Amino acid sequence: MDKYPAVLLMAYGSPNSLDEVGEYLLQVRGGRLPTPEEVDRLRERYRQVGGQTPLLKITLAQAKALEAKLQSGGLDSKVHVGMKHWHPFIEDVVEKIVSNGAPGIIGLALAPHYSKLSIGGYSDAVNRGLARIERPVPFTMVESWHDQQSLITALSRRVQDGLEMFNDPSRAVVLFTAHSLPKKFVQDDDPYWRQLQETSQLVASKSGIKSWDFAFQSAGQPIDSWMGPSIKEKITELSGKGLHELLVCPVGFVSDHLEILHDLDIEAKNYAWSLGTRLERTASLNDDPEFIDAIASRLFPLLSREIVTA
Repeated sequence: MDKYPAVLLMAYGSPNSLDEVGEYLLQVRGGRLPTPEEVDRLRERYRQVGGQTPLLKITLAQAKALEAKLQSGGLDSKVHVGMKHWHPFIEDVVEKIVSNGAPGIIGLALAPHYSKLSIGGYSDAVNRGLARIERPVPFTMVESWHDQQSLITALSRRVQDGLEMFNDPSRAVVLFTAHSLPKKFVQDDDPYWRQLQETSQLVASKSGIKSWDFAFQSAGQPIDSWMGPSIKEKITELSGKGLHELLVCPVGFVSDHLEILHDLDIEAKNYAWSLGTRLERTASLNDDPEFIDAIASRLFPLLSREIVTA
């Protein structure tokens, strides 16, 4: 048996080809059959970014870098990758982890801000995997890490670099974004909105910027039933005030995937352009060493506390 718990890095999942989009959407909808029109819309979004996103490749690179970082700190934990809605499914990876002799699992979803709907869904997937196993296995879920210093530093550096793309950085507005959620599933005491504001404020302060705002992106339909303001509403508002240079910093996302490569780089950028506004985006964190430091800093205390000596 291994001495340390295994780490399970979790992401949303993404189809590997256009042919997989229909089955993928069925998974996202929890087995509810999507309409042909819904499949076609999603397939078209993937087609516009080349038929697939690099999400799995990036997540595997993050896991490799994190495992090396933990080992350099004296913790020989194995780091695994599981996806909520596509292969490798979290439930299957949990079974593999336990069969390989891990004494426990520490789960971390690659989304820094906690909501019961989003992060709670990852915990549920791990527990479904554990339910397949005949013996009890300790499981700890990292619920949020939105204010880790290395995360704030990495995001701030990207904001500062992004502003240099503009002729006059002082005139640009930084627009922080995160994935919208359906209002009916977000309780009043859910910390999602508060944590997003805290991250945005910390990044703005460290970056030294004065002009910033926040919007939600990638909402479903009907859009009025999702958390707002939407990014299109905010672009319209800022453009109407004569603010025509926007730098989007998607603090709710850490990797290049559909919500970044399509919803921001194509859809939001084209919409801003139609209003005479230039929209640029900060580079994604992906496997940046500062980002890996942020995850490792959150995990070190948990791994140290859960050492198995038997």
